[in-house]
Amino acid sequence: MINNSIQKRRIKTNQLTTIGMLSAICVVLGLTGYGFIPLPGAKATIMHIPVIIGSIIGGPMVGMTIGLIFGIFSIMQNIMAPNILSFAFINPLVSVLPRVLIGFTSYYVYNLSFIKKDSLKIGLATVIGSLTNTFGVLTMIYILYAAKFAVSKGIDPSIAAKTIYGIAVINGVPEAIIATIITIPVILSIKKIKK
Repeated sequence: MINNSIQKRRIKTNQLTTIGMLSAICVVLGLTGYGFIPLPGAKATIMHIPVIIGSIIGGPMVGMTIGLIFGIFSIMQNIMAPNILSFAFINPLVSVLPRVLIGFTSYYVYNLSFIKKDSLKIGLATVIGSLTNTFGVLTMIYILYAAKFAVSKGIDPSIAAKTIYGIAVINGVPEAIIATIITIPVILSIKKIKK
């Protein structure tokens, strides 16, 4: 019984350490602005990478907590350095909810995958986590702000969905590729160290 209690405490300490370390990376990326790459009409991000790493290494609650920090920094970034879409990103349903879900989807795709090779499982979980971010954010913008988005872009509201999901492809594919290139070796290295 004592041994079980020590094991549970060690897991919690390990999870808190992972949250602290990866959250610090999110804080640095968020405060410096390096976590957001300006593109025409939107900002691409690399801040989802610590969320994915945290969820695969530490579990869904670890990833979701880091995603929460990512979302909060997204709100802060759009208040401090606004762009034409900041009206949407100050809403937590747009900037926080999809980022929290990255931790959930990445963890469960990795753990429920039938793929045997670990690097491929990590890659699949990373791509799904990255697309959860991109499509989650842009779907919430479409649901909540399609008309306002069309006005901000100077386009007809009837093509708002086509434009929003065009941005999803333009931003989402590079974000997923970059995340996969970074995440696979990082997670494999962490797993080797943990052995």
